[in-house]
Amino acid sequence: MNSFTRFDTIKLGLTMFALFFGAGNMIFPPLLGQQAGTQMWITLAGFLITGVGLPYLGVIAVTMSGNQLSDLAGKASPIFATFFPFIVYLALGPFFGVPRTATVSFEIAVSPFVPSSHHGLALALFSIVFFAVTVWLSMKPNKMVDRFGSLLTPVLLAIVTLIVVIGIVNPLDAAGAPQGAFAEDFFIKGFIEGYGTMDAMAALVFSIIVINAVKAKGITDRKAITSITMRAGLIAVVGLSLVYAGLAYLGTTSRGVAAGATNGGDILAKLAYALMGNNGLYLLGAAVTLACLTTSVGLVSASATYLSRVVTAIPYKAFVVIICGFSTIVANIGLTKLLAVTIPVLIGIYPLAIVLISFRLFHKVFRGYHEVYIFGLVAAGVIGLFDMLIAFGLELKPVVKVLGYLPLYEQGVGWIVPVLVFGLIGFVIAFAQGKPRVTQD
Repeated sequence: MNSFTRFDTIKLGLTMFALFFGAGNMIFPPLLGQQAGTQMWITLAGFLITGVGLPYLGVIAVTMSGNQLSDLAGKASPIFATFFPFIVYLALGPFFGVPRTATVSFEIAVSPFVPSSHHGLALALFSIVFFAVTVWLSMKPNKMVDRFGSLLTPVLLAIVTLIVVIGIVNPLDAAGAPQGAFAEDFFIKGFIEGYGTMDAMAALVFSIIVINAVKAKGITDRKAITSITMRAGLIAVVGLSLVYAGLAYLGTTSRGVAAGATNGGDILAKLAYALMGNNGLYLLGAAVTLACLTTSVGLVSASATYLSRVVTAIPYKAFVVIICGFSTIVANIGLTKLLAVTIPVLIGIYPLAIVLISFRLFHKVFRGYHEVYIFGLVAAGVIGLFDMLIAFGLELKPVVKVLGYLPLYEQGVGWIVPVLVFGLIGFVIAFAQGKPRVTQD
């Protein structure tokens, strides 16, 4: 069989939606809506570009390059293609992303109903069950699209849609004036916040699932895989955009019931309770748990697939158990300490991910010169390294002062201009040396 039907495309698109729609992404739009108020739509537009559009392009960039992240990273050098994917998969897998799916779903879905004195035991039991289900769903990755696209995602969408529709039909308050960090530069603020989700890096991890799902139908031609991924990805883009818009709108109506809320999860919980009472909290808990579960399965499956290819002596299913077992322990005894290490690392390597995606999409424009990739990645890597050290708490006042002169540094993207400049230098050097165009895709 080598055909990919329209229904297959829809299921793949819904699977991509579920992979990216984690609990973190679910709880941010209400906060954006509450603080942006009457300027929610323009703020949301900026957020969608980097929070939805960039991850979509990340998946496309990998499919254009080959079968996995290492093929994309190989555009720079074989060494980079070895260590960069390894760091990304470990950081977004067992060292951060996977344990966090259990703790976030517990805090929102279970914690409100458990006495604080029993939280430790409740978290232990919940995480064991949560990761047992993750193991079960991850054991057969070839069934992931069917399970996500035909069952889990439709249920998740139905619950979220119900909450949003009830909130739209019965608005609790009117949108107010923008406040807090969203009081000015609305579009730019949304753009930066979408960048801060780091979903583009998750796209590099999840792409291996998408590619394997298409190949499972007997399709091996890279252009065909890219074309299918683009179409399925658009379904995910539309779905994510509509859901984020609905949740952000709910946020604009929340100032009365969630005044003083410090995070989107708190806002969403108070909204759900105000709209539907305890039933609203039950529905919200179910939605958050499903969102976390689908993301957990995606991260575990992708990480296990990658690691089993790197360490061939250990099979895929063994890595699934190892990752989930490790994540269960971390979720209960060491997530806070682990985050103190992992978050700075993610801050340091995220610019590298964005540069890889962007340069791959414009590969033909700069003749595919390796020098462009190398020079651009070096610039991003140096600035990312300093940002990582600063995030670790190191006192680097002279460095901070110098970095402060970079355009957009205060907005968290000070690496953009240096990357463009160094990339141009790499192009000039390669072109001056008469190097031929790198034509292979």
